[in-house]
Amino acid sequence: MDIIDKLKDQAVKKGGTNANEALALFIEGASRPFRILAAASEIREHFKGREIILCGIVNAKSGKCSEDCSFCAQSSHYATGTSSYPLKSVAKIGAAAEEAARSGAEMFGIVTSGKTVKTKKEWSEIFRAIGEIRKLGLQPCASLGIIDTQKARDLKDAGLYRYHHNLETSRSFFPAICTTHAYDEDVKTVQAAQEAGLTVCSGGIIGLGEGITHRIELAQTLRELDVDSVPLNILTPIKGTPLARREPLPPLEILLTIAIFRFLLPDRDIKLCGGKEKNLRQLLPFAIMAGANSLMTGNYLTTAGRENALDQEMIADLGLKTTREAKPLCSCAAKTGKTCGHKTATSKKK
Repeated sequence: MDIIDKLKDQAVKKGGTNANEALALFIEGASRPFRILAAASEIREHFKGREIILCGIVNAKSGKCSEDCSFCAQSSHYATGTSSYPLKSVAKIGAAAEEAARSGAEMFGIVTSGKTVKTKKEWSEIFRAIGEIRKLGLQPCASLGIIDTQKARDLKDAGLYRYHHNLETSRSFFPAICTTHAYDEDVKTVQAAQEAGLTVCSGGIIGLGEGITHRIELAQTLRELDVDSVPLNILTPIKGTPLARREPLPPLEILLTIAIFRFLLPDRDIKLCGGKEKNLRQLLPFAIMAGANSLMTGNYLTTAGRENALDQEMIADLGLKTTREAKPLCSCAAKTGKTCGHKTATSKKK
């Protein structure tokens, strides 16, 4: 049995690989990339079946962020020309969620810029928006910066299903991309959400200048934290940021990285997010074969994604299906939150 088959069986039976084994897999992938992708696909199917989760988000509050993350278009430290606006109304957030539901999304996230949400009025509006998302039958998610356990409990009480907070990269590489807050603040936010009983989505960005060992270190940290879902973004260089001239990663390296995360985190949701279209180009469908079982669909925060219908088509062409059918959304439920006899976007596949 060669190393790929050995570590595939180990991931299925014993719950993952270690750092040295993951590095050996990545090196092996230089000569046999598609063998590793195929093995990662088998691990994904073993734990996640043949269904793909679709998630949507809304950029609910944009710009003027005090943090200096070197990749971010919304940082106040850089002149990027990105639009800034205050928290959107509950109605606008609800309309974006309704559109995501029509497109087959199972989860929908409210995302705000800044280190944290500061005002009682903003928190009140966010709590109301979570309720509107629930009325649509979607699982409400939120990415609101650094929070403590009490605020996480408040979100849970409001009906939030999942809190999203990326670590962005490994602890050892983090000082190279952010100096305005400590890595442990991010870790504690993940732990606070878990202590409140929320599920947690936490991952990072690849292509920041880090190496494969940093990515493996990040995956190990996420495994130690026992997060539920791992979003992987691929850097889209933004004019005006320190990483504006960063060379893109080769598509095969991106795919191998996704596969390595699947070997390291065999039973977790691995979600492919921002930058997937631009960086993977014609190889985008291979991301699912490399181990991803979830996609962020539609637009991102400050960059455009692609049409939801294209993601649906790709999934179907791969012989897979989404966890939710894209059906006409019942306007009764959207307006009143009451059930009726109409079909909605929340109907599950039989």
